[in-house]
Amino acid sequence: MKTLNIAIVGRPNVGKSTIFNRIAGQRISIVEDVPGVTRDRVYAQGEWLGRKLRLIDTGGIEFNDEPFVEQIRLQAEIAVEEADLIIMMTSVVDGVTETDEMIARLLQKSDKPVLLAVNKVDNPELQAEIYDFYRLGLNDPYPISGAHGLGIGDLLAEIYRLFPLEDEDSEDEETISFALIGRPNVGKSSLVNAILGENRVIVSDIAGTTRDAVDTYFSYNERSFKIIDTAGIRRKGRVSESTEKYSVMRSMSAIEQASVVLLVLNAEEGIRDQDKTVAGYAHEAGKGIIIIVNKWDALKKDSHTMKEFEDNIRAQFQFLSYAPILFVSAKSKQRLDKIPDLIIQVHENFNRRIQSSLLNQVLADAIRINPAPSDKGKKLRVYYMTQVSVGPPTFVVMVNDTDLMHFSYERFLANQIRQAFDFSGTPLHIISRNRR
Repeated sequence: MKTLNIAIVGRPNVGKSTIFNRIAGQRISIVEDVPGVTRDRVYAQGEWLGRKLRLIDTGGIEFNDEPFVEQIRLQAEIAVEEADLIIMMTSVVDGVTETDEMIARLLQKSDKPVLLAVNKVDNPELQAEIYDFYRLGLNDPYPISGAHGLGIGDLLAEIYRLFPLEDEDSEDEETISFALIGRPNVGKSSLVNAILGENRVIVSDIAGTTRDAVDTYFSYNERSFKIIDTAGIRRKGRVSESTEKYSVMRSMSAIEQASVVLLVLNAEEGIRDQDKTVAGYAHEAGKGIIIIVNKWDALKKDSHTMKEFEDNIRAQFQFLSYAPILFVSAKSKQRLDKIPDLIIQVHENFNRRIQSSLLNQVLADAIRINPAPSDKGKKLRVYYMTQVSVGPPTFVVMVNDTDLMHFSYERFLANQIRQAFDFSGTPLHIISRNRR
């Protein structure tokens, strides 16, 4: 079934993100009564009467010289290009503005179906006010209330009429989802743009520019990818505004959605404590992890620089000893071509399953190398091991007494598994169980 792409555009503070979240059925876009909160395109999946919808929320379009206005307008124009249908949002409270008229003229040139939604019609008395919006030349206006959910069904019914449901191929279930995480201004958005070869998200030297998580699809060597560019994760003590709180929450959500996480570090600034905190989120979530050192071109280097930097990473991220490290530059494109292949490798390891017979050969060899420990005269007996799940690979070890299974011996067994099989980039979970 083909997914219908719908772009929601309009000037700032008319309720685009509220409608976006209503249709998507979850709080994805940041909703706050401050103009300009949504800056990048934001994507989400929705559904109406069996029709799959891919929603594209955009920053508010303005025609002045305020910061980010030109880039926001460019993002909206790209969203219009991607869309099958456009919903133009206006507000009955403000009436028809000059900016509304300019946006309407812009959309009329797109040759795409445009539905005009007049938001904030929260009571019947305001119904009569919508007729002024006919002057925008976009056919019948649809009165809606994002706050109360009124009229949205009529809007969706018109979408269904314009694009009736057809039987088509389902989306590829083999798509690899990966997220870029890191503290603000390490270059995540620049990496996204460099990988995709287009200006998909706004890039700025101002820390914290990206506030929305942006899902983008691309293909490489016949493999499909979904890349999630997350908002920069700030220290909890600095998350004072509600906007920043939702950005952190959404970053956590992006990690949960991904199978592989790219931890982005800034080579110029080195490793900070917040980098370790960010990495801990992904490690605790049990995701495949690749450490990306960005802005590598900016360093003055000799023959020892990379080895010294890698040793420093290993020392400060001991819990990520399994994660491969890649030194790249979004600016010069250095080693960017290695990222997709490395993601594929880590994704395959993340979902790798080992036969029980092979596992128990490794277990027997491990016990010969390092016999199971004893405690207070009682000896740990390890009977067998089996893999119970993937994503991440999880193994159950049957023993006589789980109290005797020290975490150091579990770590030893995990290291033996790694030596026998390729699990680079993915954590391994070892669970001990008493044999009945």
